[in-house]
Amino acid sequence: MDNGLVKGKVSICVVNYKTEELTRICLKSIRANTDYPDYEVIVVDNDSGDASLEYLRSLKWIRLIERHGDVPKGGSPAQGTALDIGLKNACGEFFVAMHSDTFIRRPDWLDFLLGRLSDGACAGSGKLDLKPEWQKTLKRFTDLRGLLRFIAGGRRNSFYIRAICAIYRTSVLLEENLGFAKNTDKITCAKQLYLDLLGKNCRCNAISSAEMSRYVYHLEHATMASNPELKVRKRTRTKYRKALDKVMASPEIQRIKSMPD
Repeated sequence: MDNGLVKGKVSICVVNYKTEELTRICLKSIRANTDYPDYEVIVVDNDSGDASLEYLRSLKWIRLIERHGDVPKGGSPAQGTALDIGLKNACGEFFVAMHSDTFIRRPDWLDFLLGRLSDGACAGSGKLDLKPEWQKTLKRFTDLRGLLRFIAGGRRNSFYIRAICAIYRTSVLLEENLGFAKNTDKITCAKQLYLDLLGKNCRCNAISSAEMSRYVYHLEHATMASNPELKVRKRTRTKYRKALDKVMASPEIQRIKSMPD
């Protein structure tokens, strides 16, 4: 390709920060459950300095980028700047941003994302919330913080394509000078990118939570809740551990864990 990107190739970027257990399963799930013929995996480490970094250094099939001392404070700024580093180092026509607490479930997941991308600039889902509809409705009516934001002039429960597992056309982001880190001190990583793409009249294809979850599993807030250095409510940590134990005991995760690195 004229822009130096490899036609048809997919660059998958995962950000790691002291989450060896999650990152290990995420990467194993990619390797075990990807049938797509031409892809690369870029892992950006946010100055972990622990066993997770040693594990990543041992993998010969990934491209590891280590950050040392230049990582912004806070989850979204750190995640966003790391994804931008991955984007600048990507050689694929397509770029997939993925959380380290996202696990691949089906070998045709990249074919699915590419099909949903079509001729658009990006494709992905919002929050992967698979609660029953009555629980979602109840939360909408009892979400006090969301109501206060709405009263203050914000949009309540506004949709945007999240970087849980989203695919982008690499050339569009590079040519338009767009990235994941913009405005992350105020809003969640990838939200401003979605708004900027819409502002440039780029097509952004939304995938429903139910459809996306057939291909990937996202353990919500696991990365933050599993790291004692990050300030997370005790209730959130307890909820994460309960959900994590359930997922780790499932046959599909046990199968992935048994796969070689």
